[in-house]
Amino acid sequence: MSVSPFRALEALLEDTARSGGTVSVWWSDLLGVRFARGADVPHYAASTMKLPLVLAAMRRAARGELQLSAPVQVSNEFRSVADGSTYSLDPSEDEDPGTWAALGQTRTLLQLADHSLTHSGNLAANLLLEVVGLDEVARVLETVGCSPATVVGRGIEDAPARERGITNTVTAADLGLLMAAVGRRDTALGGPMVCAPVEAMLARAVDRSMIPAGLPGGVPCANKTGWVRGVAHDVCLVRPVYRPPFVLSVCTTTELSQAAGTALVASVSREVWRVFTT
Repeated sequence: MSVSPFRALEALLEDTARSGGTVSVWWSDLLGVRFARGADVPHYAASTMKLPLVLAAMRRAARGELQLSAPVQVSNEFRSVADGSTYSLDPSEDEDPGTWAALGQTRTLLQLADHSLTHSGNLAANLLLEVVGLDEVARVLETVGCSPATVVGRGIEDAPARERGITNTVTAADLGLLMAAVGRRDTALGGPMVCAPVEAMLARAVDRSMIPAGLPGGVPCANKTGWVRGVAHDVCLVRPVYRPPFVLSVCTTTELSQAAGTALVASVSREVWRVFTT
């Protein structure tokens, strides 16, 4: 009887499942899925929602509906999608001090898009979302074939909306579909004009603690993480030299600490790389 090349990966996922956590994995070569487990299970999106948001912004710009050089006033006051009440963000929860330093000034749409991905900026993302609109983000998800389980329903820290059950959710499979479309320069998303700059932003992402940490040093990759207490996600487009590109998406909802959750995603990445190169 042949031994599954995924035996070690499956054992790792089983160990986590026995502790009560949920780990979802989706691995594709851009054209077809090579491995999936729990890939259609919904998770709270955390900052992974910034990937379809920036794609939506770049797509509208490619259609001539937005100017990426247009200035946007940087403020910390937003309207809830639930009832129109105002809410603000906590700067201590944001990894992007650069946008906060611009309060009372302006930043261009391109700068906000870039900081939403490279620094996972919460303030940058909410400002961008106000311009782009939730409907356009939904159209991006629909365009790449995401399931109804993946929804971007509100901005970050919109507490009134959260209390009414309006939230942002993703699946590992849908995050993978988004990233694979970027990797293929999908014409439905706008082709290279949209996908190439988005990949370039992702390739400059500051947080490399999850999937990239499980890859050998120097392997080119572009990723978007998302984490809050009990949640650690990453989706990554990997372009190895002399090998075909692939996308790995890992979503985890567990009782693990942030450090342990991050290490778990890196372990999955490490095992996928072992199978990929065997």
